[in-house]
This record gives sequence, structure tokens and C-alpha cells, in this order.
Amino acid sequence: MTDLNAPMDFDTTDTETAYLTAEVDPSQAGQRLDRFLSEALPDVSRTRIQAVIREGHVQITDGSSRRATIDDVKYRVKQGERFEIAMPPATVPELKPQAIPLDIVFEDEDLIVINKPAGLVVHPGAGQLDGTLVNALLAHCGDSLSGIGGVARPGIVHRLDKDTSGLMVVAKNDRTHRALAEQFADHGRTGEMARGYLALVWGSPTLPHGRIEAPIGRHPTSRTKMAVVPEGKGRFAATQWRLVESYGGTGKDAVASLIECALETGRTHQVRVHLAHYGHPLIADPLYGQGFKSKLKTVPENLARAISSLHRQALHAAHLAFVHPTRGTLLEFNSELPNDLAEIVRQFRHL
Repeated sequence: MTDLNAPMDFDTTDTETAYLTAEVDPSQAGQRLDRFLSEALPDVSRTRIQAVIREGHVQITDGSSRRATIDDVKYRVKQGERFEIAMPPATVPELKPQAIPLDIVFEDEDLIVINKPAGLVVHPGAGQLDGTLVNALLAHCGDSLSGIGGVARPGIVHRLDKDTSGLMVVAKNDRTHRALAEQFADHGRTGEMARGYLALVWGSPTLPHGRIEAPIGRHPTSRTKMAVVPEGKGRFAATQWRLVESYGGTGKDAVASLIECALETGRTHQVRVHLAHYGHPLIADPLYGQGFKSKLKTVPENLARAISSLHRQALHAAHLAFVHPTRGTLLEFNSELPNDLAEIVRQFRHL
């Protein structure tokens, strides 16, 4: 059995039933069962967890041989209760190649580097079963894609949010996938792998550069959001940042700024969460920048319209570097801001 109270990663593409246990600590007492298990399994949708409960895959035990099945998602858990969960494998839809245009930056027999546009989902999931980057890669690469990333994520080494644009590398074979996955897991701590982002944010830091170190975990009330959480409640996360330029003033007087970020870790929504926590949320970020909508009233009408028409956070994966698994040489790629963000920068510079 796996103890859910310990840090863990759960692969929703596993092909075998996973047997897990979870014990309720004092801070969790009184929670609904589906929420309690959702916190324990942050990578599994609450809808799937509810289905697992209703299908009778969750049992409660008093520590002896006596067990009882709990099929009520609203059951209120009590301190010290121990649950056993038989998590069946997720149903993975058949992936079909689709002729979706790709902006290919580099390609050889081992890997492919693409410039992902905003709006393109990386791999199929519950919300979107096709029209993804994986479907496009299957059409472009054929049967050569690595399967190590899971049957639903062939070749995928790292991900970008649907509405984040920029550079990604995809493996074409198992050996390359393993080597790249090791580099990305290390996050450049002992090697030359690096990922850099350009972020348009409201306001401007008063320092030229800095580092944000704050643990990230699931938001306590919203399943769609992550948040900076107390120590022990989330995973270690660190982001280095550098101020590129400010607009409409300097320091506290600036309306907005362009910030370059480098990741030391790879948490979900890390740049978005850390910069919002720091007081400078991404422009047009629908999850973490909602409290800054009034900022649109402080800029010219044309600029306000351009920002409102973005329909995505102003974040771009602009730099990617890694050692080629076969050649042993360092590959570095840079991507300029796409037209939608470049136009907003152009208008900001005229403030």
C-alpha cells in the first residue's frame, strides 16, 4: 500500500489498479471524503475520485480485519480514520493523428523542438480528447514517438499550460525520453539544462532581480488553482527573476513590467502563482490576476482593448537549453514574444 500522507506523484495513465491508504490527521477532520482524497491525490480530478467512491472502491478500516465500504462522497471523515482505496486505471482514449500545423524550431532523429502557440493543449485529458499537441505530433512523427511518457502522452517530457506559448522539446525514442526526463527532473541544478520565461506583469519590482522561494500546493477552496501554502502542506518551489523593463514609470510608480523568470523547480502554474504571491500577477491571467482588472482603467483605451482581447495569461516560454542525449552537445533555443504579447509591449512602451 502507498501512504497518501507522504509526498507522492500519481500517474493517471497507469494501466494497473493502484492500492493506496490514507489516514485522517487532525487538520483534515470534518472534510468530505471526496475533498480529503482530492487533497491526497492532486493530479486526479475530483470527478474521477467521486466515481471511485461511488463505485465502491474505498473502504474504511479500524485497524483490525473489519472493513466497511464507503460509497457516499459527502461522508465526513474523522481524525484517525484510515481509508483503503483501490484506484482503477484511467480509461485512455485511442489517440489519432491529426494534421495540426506545428512551428518546428529544430528536429533530428531523436527529438523535436517546437514553438507551441497559446491555446494548444499539450496532451489529451478529460476536458479535451483531441486537437492536442500529441495528436499533431503523431501525424508528424508517425510511430517513432516514445511511449515512456504514458500512452496518453507519447514523447512528452515537460508541459506548458494550454494558454502559455513557447518552446517545448519532445522525445522521439525511449532512450532520448529517459535522458531528457532526467535533465528536466534535475532542473539544471547539476547540469546545463535551463528553462526561461518572459512574463508581462502588473506593477514593477523595486529590485532589479531576486528569487521567490515558497511552497506550492493545491488551493484550499478551488480545485482549478494552485497556491502558495504553509510549509509541509505543499512542494518546495523556487523561481529566479530579473526585471527586463518597466512601463509608465519606475519602481512603485510603474504600471507594468516585463520580467524574465528561470525555474529551479517545475510545479504546476509555478511562475503564475509565485509572481501573483509576490504582488505582480501576470497580465490577463484569468486565475491569478482577477483582482487587478481595475488596472485596465489606468491605461489608454487601445491598450486596454488589446489586453482584454488576449484571453490568456501573458506568459511565454522564451528560452530552452538542454544537452542532446546522443550528441552530448548543448542545444540552446530562444523564442521572441508572439505577436499578441509583442503588440502589448509596443503599446506599453509608449506610456
